[in-house]
Amino acid sequence: MKCFIEYLQFCDFPIENLPYGVFSTSDDNCHRIGVAIGDKVLDLKKISHLFDGPELKNHQNVFQETTLNGFMALQPNAWKEAREKLQNLLNIDNKTLQNPEIFSKIFYLQKDVTMHLPAKIGDYTDFYSSIHHATNVGVMFRGKDNALMPNWKYLPVGYHGRASSVVVSGTPIRRPLGQTLVADGAPPVFGPCKLMDFELEMAFFVGGSPTKLGERIDINKAQDHIFGFALMNDWSARDIQKWEYVPLGPFTAKNLGTTISPWVVSTFALEPFKIENFPQDPEPFPYLAHKDPFNFDIKLEVDLKPQNSPISTTICRSNYKFLYWTAKQQLVHHTVTGCNMNPGDLLASGTISGDTSDSFGSLLELSWKGTKTLTLKDGSQRKFLQDGDNVIMRAVCGGTSFNIGFGICEGVLLPAH
Repeated sequence: MKCFIEYLQFCDFPIENLPYGVFSTSDDNCHRIGVAIGDKVLDLKKISHLFDGPELKNHQNVFQETTLNGFMALQPNAWKEAREKLQNLLNIDNKTLQNPEIFSKIFYLQKDVTMHLPAKIGDYTDFYSSIHHATNVGVMFRGKDNALMPNWKYLPVGYHGRASSVVVSGTPIRRPLGQTLVADGAPPVFGPCKLMDFELEMAFFVGGSPTKLGERIDINKAQDHIFGFALMNDWSARDIQKWEYVPLGPFTAKNLGTTISPWVVSTFALEPFKIENFPQDPEPFPYLAHKDPFNFDIKLEVDLKPQNSPISTTICRSNYKFLYWTAKQQLVHHTVTGCNMNPGDLLASGTISGDTSDSFGSLLELSWKGTKTLTLKDGSQRKFLQDGDNVIMRAVCGGTSFNIGFGICEGVLLPAH
């Protein structure tokens, strides 16, 4: 495909990608839906009347809304039709949007817009689906012989997170206060978190028709409820987590902020980068079993940039392919008890770590529970995050003739109040 918008061949947002987001501008603070193309944003509110195909002609209103929830609530055929229509409109042979007067009213430079959360997130769930991450954490706290808990290979482990503190990339995160232990067996103390961490994750937005309480999603229809993917940083207060998680799991150590990239990449855009699912042993129960690939070759990186330093350091290179449990399995297991799902719900992968020490997706692993020190390019050292640190995550599917990118997921750690 040849687009009339000029961009570098291996940019994040070619015509093969077309991720959705929500933006505003300095002269119009109304939130509206846009599509990233090259270094620009196409305002779908202003061209909603052009979506005149059989699936969308009666649903043009979804592109005039302030979030993606309405569009997410449509069926995959509508998502596909919208994508094909956009590719047709952006094709160099189609002159509809190339008129200079029209062009100037519907395209904006990404650097000139403000991005917002792409959807109203009703519920947020975080899984624990990377076998290397789960094994590393298990070895640290329970030893090699008991690294994985007995249930881990039978079901996608997860917990219900806090949707209200999910924020868009660029939002600062405040170091939290809480209870921590100075020493095992001693009483807890109250104060700022000392072991602040990031977690490299991917997440997907639920789409399609809402399900009813008591219904479950069939594994063979799960993809119809997966709208698209975003990059995520699940900020974690490790010392607060250690004290509070027994016996019910993560709580305030995880609700202090969760950052997602502003662009949602559709499953259609990821199709060329599908690879075989991670081998699972034992075989999953039939309700979780699917042979069709729903794993993706998405290269992930984490950079750390200290405050007042011009230099950032890449401290992690991982890949989405290391997830043991697929997104379809995560979604299906979430509903196996009859839990109802709604368009805009967010389901995250959990930390994605690879099988080498430079691919670990958290400082807990990179510093091996604080026993190792990372030296950054500017000479500073880290075991956990310091105030002013900027954590910058990137995700890219690398193709032979084009890339599919997710943009940047970043946030600066502010001092505790």
